[in-house]
Amino acid sequence: MTKTTTRPQDSLIENPIFLTRQDLRDLGIRVSASTLIRWQNAGRFPKAVRLGGCSLAWPRDEVMQWCEDRIEEAQHFKYADF
Repeated sequence: MTKTTTRPQDSLIENPIFLTRQDLRDLGIRVSASTLIRWQNAGRFPKAVRLGGCSLAWPRDEVMQWCEDRIEEAQHFKYADF
């Protein structure tokens, strides 16, 4: 009987620390780059981290918390009182 072990890098691939622009799109955050910049500057979206050169990414935990906050807001939002 052989026991398979998970290497640390395997879990990082499945659960990355940073999310790329494509990862954001895959999560359903489909807004323009300028909108993301505006949201970041206004404190409405997590700040990107420069990984090197022009490469930007967003901290996964912060983005996931932002998503959860949007879901929570939606549960309490009312379009109009009838």
